[in-house]
Amino acid sequence: PFTSATVFIVRKGNPKALKDWPDLLKDGVQVIVPNPKTSGNGRYTFLSAWGYVLKNGGDETKAKEFVGKLFKQAPVLDTGGRAATTTFMTNQIGDVLVTFENEAEMIAREFGRDQFEVIYPSVSAEAEPPVTVVDKVVDKKGTRATAEEYLKYLWSPEGQEIAAKNYLRPRDQAILAKYNDRFPKVDFLSVEKTFGDWRDVQKKYFNDGGVFDQIYNGQ
Repeated sequence: PFTSATVFIVRKGNPKALKDWPDLLKDGVQVIVPNPKTSGNGRYTFLSAWGYVLKNGGDETKAKEFVGKLFKQAPVLDTGGRAATTTFMTNQIGDVLVTFENEAEMIAREFGRDQFEVIYPSVSAEAEPPVTVVDKVVDKKGTRATAEEYLKYLWSPEGQEIAAKNYLRPRDQAILAKYNDRFPKVDFLSVEKTFGDWRDVQKKYFNDGGVFDQIYNGQ
């Protein structure tokens, strides 16, 4: 029912002049990003960086090299997005935090808007948080009707408005336009069109022994 973009959170004034994906590979730049094997945030970072290489004429070999260097810039790989935010904002580790744009608003509310800047890179995989009714669960608990109503509500004008107010990009184009001041135009990369079905993506890139393990462990 809504989407999000991958952004860079940098220190106030952007002292390392980080504007796009190649800048994160500069010597001395510490990148805070969660582990793509345990975090959706990390997976979208991986795919966005990989997609950057493909969109700029690179092949899979170049993408492997680029993304491998990117994750080697991380002093620590947290298990999730919130933990990565804590590492960057509370512990003051790293020069840039790669995260979702709605997380930037949560950081602003918690730490203040004067502590950081938000940079939109030229390429971002379109993050699509999934939601579904799990038959086995709702049938066991007798909550199918409630669950299905909730699902419908997420797509309703009111539900879409709530998403927009919380910096999640609503699917409803009229509501998205209403809040366009908080959603810069992004040339999104479709994960399925670029990489294939999510099951195949998971298996190829993020399962044990997959591409991430190969490039991160230097295999």
